[in-house]
Amino acid sequence: MEQESELCFPQLLNASCRRPAAPQPEALLAYILLFIISLLAATLNLLVIISISHFRQLRSPTNHLLLSLAVSDLLVVLLVMPVEVLLTGTCWVLGDLVCALYFFLPVTLISASVGNMVLISVDRYVAVCDPLHYPTRITHRLVCVGVCVCWICSFCYSVLLLSDHLQQPGRYNSCSGECVVSIAGDVDLVVAFIIPISVIVVLYVRVFVVAVTQARATRSQLSVTVKIRRSELKAARTLGVVVAVFLICYSPYYCLSLTGGNIVIGSSAEAAMSFLMYFNSCLNPLIYALLYPWFRRAIRLIVTLQILQPDSCETSML
Repeated sequence: MEQESELCFPQLLNASCRRPAAPQPEALLAYILLFIISLLAATLNLLVIISISHFRQLRSPTNHLLLSLAVSDLLVVLLVMPVEVLLTGTCWVLGDLVCALYFFLPVTLISASVGNMVLISVDRYVAVCDPLHYPTRITHRLVCVGVCVCWICSFCYSVLLLSDHLQQPGRYNSCSGECVVSIAGDVDLVVAFIIPISVIVVLYVRVFVVAVTQARATRSQLSVTVKIRRSELKAARTLGVVVAVFLICYSPYYCLSLTGGNIVIGSSAEAAMSFLMYFNSCLNPLIYALLYPWFRRAIRLIVTLQILQPDSCETSML
């Protein structure tokens, strides 16, 4: 009887997984820390969403891209990270089909984050390298279309990547009570990492080459055009930090896939790399808070409930 009580499904005997051991004090401390980080990240990403959505002056094409990124980060924090904790600490009791369906969510959100980073890099490239044509080339409508395409492609990609698991759910489970899926590591590496990261790096290298050239050329110039370019360069540097942090958080996961063929989602190694990726969702709004004065100003207005006042959306934020 004692042995059966240690099983996720005692009625299945040899086919059932063993229940995970009770968490140690160190694990409980890690869970509490993760909860605090998730709560902070959810709050900050929600503040980003409210700020850009509410204040009319912040509804620029670039900020619409940040809004899309904040939405994906918020969904990761609210829907993905808690389940990842449950996967490592409890038995999976929702069945193999729900397990396969669940993983559409993190794959879609991660792919959307990568796509948003590519769009941000394209936006900064045009703003810095072709500033005179930026207002006509990067319009609100074009950005909205780009964001919609990004999310649709992310969903379709996750469907293609995990379609085998819908046809045969639980094919990689070693016992009942486990929830693991396997993806084609080489395909995911190329489509979701090598190609988009190559585009991001190439565009940002070009941006910073132009930035250095303009910095030298504008020392003796005081025109309005120069001021516009300086503001765009400052935005490019800020978003460059976002991109750099993104690369640091995402690279270990995909570098791990270089060592083998497939990645077993649900394994301990994958869980550690995934948490680093998810932690990126916590860092983005912190970067905005440190580097964007308008975000700090918006936080003050939101926290003090001044956004409830009439015409608060017209407040000058820049």
